[in-house]
Formats: sequence, structure tokens, C-alpha cells
Amino acid sequence: MTRELRIGIALLVALGAVTALLILVGSIGDPRPEVDPLSVEEARAGADQWGSDELHVSGWYAELDGDCVGDSGGSDPAVAWLQRDCPLRVLLPEQPTLDVTQEELIRDGIRLAAPIGRPFPSRAEPGGPNLRGQELVFVGHFDDPAAAGCVPDRADRCRNTLVVTDYDELIH
Repeated sequence: MTRELRIGIALLVALGAVTALLILVGSIGDPRPEVDPLSVEEARAGADQWGSDELHVSGWYAELDGDCVGDSGGSDPAVAWLQRDCPLRVLLPEQPTLDVTQEELIRDGIRLAAPIGRPFPSRAEPGGPNLRGQELVFVGHFDDPAAAGCVPDRADRCRNTLVVTDYDELIH
């Protein structure tokens, strides 16, 4: 075996050892939440399981505005954005049909809210459900401090609403 061949083999072994070390170091710990978001089913436990921890939740976004039946949250702007019925924004485990009802959205999804001025996907059409053709990942938390100001009959709903701070497309 020549000297050059031995050096080449040693370099190849060293490269393999460095690669194995990088893989080992990279696999330590839990994956970052934005890389491995929760599903809607996992997040449905709400404030009881997740408290006010920041979560990344993936699912199908739907919004009812003009077709929504309910109130605008009352006269107190500090909590109206959290306890209002309309517009109804939810995150669902599966893509809903075009004729989805408000009751189905409430039953199957996680209610979403955000303080005034926070982002939500823009409406594709002025009426009907605002549906997306792809999954989205919403970043937010349950048990927002504003939930303490909700009216008593909506207190649990306010605590279990995902308060959104950001969203992005889910890339597979």
C-alpha cells in the first residue's frame, strides 16, 4: 500500500467520523417546534395541557365573516377581539368542504383570535368560508391574559382560543 493511498484512506475515515459526529450532535434534544408543529388533534387539549406556552400548530385554515352568525364581542375592546363570535376563524385537522357550516367549524376546529392588527390570511372571496388550498402553521398560545376579562359564560372558550402571533405555510 502506497503512502498516498494510506493518506487518502485516512482522510476518508476522518471525513466519515466528522459526519457521524455532526449527525450525533444534531440529533440531541427535541426537534424545534417550527420544524415539528403540533397537529390540531394534539393542540385541542387547549389551555389545560399547554397553558400559555408558545405553540406551532398545523392545520387547515377556515374563516367565516359575512355568513357568520353571532356578536362582535361586546363593548370592551380589551377583550372583544377574544370573545367575539364573528368573524369566526378556526384551524381544522382536515380541509373542509366549500359548503361547511359554522357549527361544523366550531365543533371540529380550534378557534383562532388575535389582537387588532394581527395577521390572518386575506380573504379569497367576500362571502362564504375563506378556505386555503394548503395547510398553514399558526404560532400562538392559549390562556391569554385577556381571557380573565371575558364574560363568565365565555371564559373557557376564551382560555382555549389560540391567540395567534404569526402564521406560515407548512412545507412538506
